[in-house]
Amino acid sequence: MAYSSGNSSGSTQLTNSGSEEDLQVLMNERKRKRMQSNRESARRSRMRKQQHLDELMAQAAALKKENAQILSKISSTARDFMNVEAENSVLRAQMMELSQRLQSLNDILSRMNSSQAAGAGAGFFDVYEDIPSGHHQTLMNTNNSPWMFMMNQQQPIMASADHFFQY
Repeated sequence: MAYSSGNSSGSTQLTNSGSEEDLQVLMNERKRKRMQSNRESARRSRMRKQQHLDELMAQAAALKKENAQILSKISSTARDFMNVEAENSVLRAQMMELSQRLQSLNDILSRMNSSQAAGAGAGFFDVYEDIPSGHHQTLMNTNNSPWMFMMNQQQPIMASADHFFQY
């Protein structure tokens, strides 16, 4: 019986050692699956990271393009502003010149009206001497006759840039 119990103990050892081998195989299999799973997870993580990097690069390129367009628009707007500012400056100068001319003409008319009202019989040439010197040529330019100027004074004064730069 001892033999049989030894035999029985030997088969228990075989069973235990088979169980340990099975357990070792099972643990190795789990370890291999876990390693495979970790590798796959790392691969997916690298792919997500690369995709995110690609998206950021595309976004950076789009922002650089948009920035260049905005800078171009700013430059164009600044150029337009400078042109409008120059044009406004010319228009202000023209307005000042026209205002002075209008004031001179109003002065002439008021002197003529006051002379006629007083019955002094003052002629155009008497008033002409009181006109500021810069406007004599303007009065005389209309067919070289001061009377032609007076007849045409009901027409509006038309200005152009050429008139203001010839003085």
